[in-house]
Amino acid sequence: MLLLCQCPAHSHTYSQAPEHAALRRTDYAFEMAVSNIRYGEGVTKEVGMDLQNLGARKVCVMTDKNLSQLPPVKAVLNSLTKNRITFQMYDDVRVEPTDQSFMDAITFAKKGEFDAYVAVGGGSVIDTCKAANLYSSSPESDFLDYVNAPIGKGKSVTVPLKPFIAVPTTAGTGSETTGIAIFDYKELKVKTGIASRAIKPTLGMIDPLHTIHMPERVVANSGFDVLCHALEAYTALPYKMRSPCPSNPINRPTYQGSNPISDVWAVHALRIVAKYLKRAVRMSDDHEARANMHLASAFAGIGFGNAGVHLCHGMSYPISGLVKSYRAKDYNVDHPLVPHGLSVVLTSPAVFTFTAEMCPERHLEAAEILGADIRTAKIKDAGLILADTLRKFLFDLNVDDGLAAIGYSKADIPALVKGTLPQERVTKLSPRPQTEEELSALFEASMKLY
Repeated sequence: MLLLCQCPAHSHTYSQAPEHAALRRTDYAFEMAVSNIRYGEGVTKEVGMDLQNLGARKVCVMTDKNLSQLPPVKAVLNSLTKNRITFQMYDDVRVEPTDQSFMDAITFAKKGEFDAYVAVGGGSVIDTCKAANLYSSSPESDFLDYVNAPIGKGKSVTVPLKPFIAVPTTAGTGSETTGIAIFDYKELKVKTGIASRAIKPTLGMIDPLHTIHMPERVVANSGFDVLCHALEAYTALPYKMRSPCPSNPINRPTYQGSNPISDVWAVHALRIVAKYLKRAVRMSDDHEARANMHLASAFAGIGFGNAGVHLCHGMSYPISGLVKSYRAKDYNVDHPLVPHGLSVVLTSPAVFTFTAEMCPERHLEAAEILGADIRTAKIKDAGLILADTLRKFLFDLNVDDGLAAIGYSKADIPALVKGTLPQERVTKLSPRPQTEEELSALFEASMKLY
């Protein structure tokens, strides 16, 4: 009779160690996901070759009506034509997209049966293209399947998407680096979005020549988005304090909390904003300043695209979504519009006064980077110092004097709070939890800045 040895050295059975991770309440890991990035003056001319290398046979080019007549789009189309790439152009992207404008683009993408996508524009265009690529690759899905909970079902993306090249023309959203697509959900009058590493562009092509054509207020408002991306990512709840701990890595959220790698990118982006944003706004021919802000947008995108943002962004979504009649200068649109960067930055002094008690050193460091003299500062005053520094920064750049200046009053605060509550994906990343009463106080404090 043959006896099989059962000792560990000779046995092929494996005894699994007890599983501790599943018992954890908070996360223990973070991961970095970012698009490939290519930077260089005039690099847009390579986009046709990239598509050729990918074997693309039918390409969708997405942009908006304004950009369709400007040099960035012409540069892309010239490269596609030179490299004999067959393409169709969709130029009906809405600035500050809605669920309906997303669905219109998705319908176009489904009918076109494209095998690659190119987005030429700011965050609105790039986000719309992300949605078009996702839903045309998952044609049986309902629109709300991938939309963030609690508004949508927040399903994980498991389908393969088509190659996607993003060519940003603003220095703000960092959308070319992230798996986030934001839109106005008209039924609830709030902004929400889709968040998945799977929808990030294959390649972000950052060509500083494209920022030369941005009007002054577009430069300013785009830059405020970079500013808040950096500040919020750096002050977000640390990743080890975020809950719940995912039972499967596919469920780890895109926005994970501040972490050592995102910190590096966020702080570096903040330093560039401090040095170059005012120059970029004031002098359209300052190519050095505009090129550096274009890079800062990507740097901040890498930071917040993995760490996340928190209250400035969470509160900004109803500020944009409930807009009444305000029309921002330098934006050629046919509807009332609070530009995203403006809606984010108007609450920043109040927000960072509120959050500073949880990580005062980081708030004080941010204030110093933005120009504050902190040699005699007390750590307990970190929030007030950062808030005052931000107010001076915004005043110097002619920013509207708070929410009242863009059409809101105290009577609107309940609706603004109601629109913030569904934004748990970001508000839960605030280092300091907030009640409805505290949100009301933050909106009230933001009615007037100066």
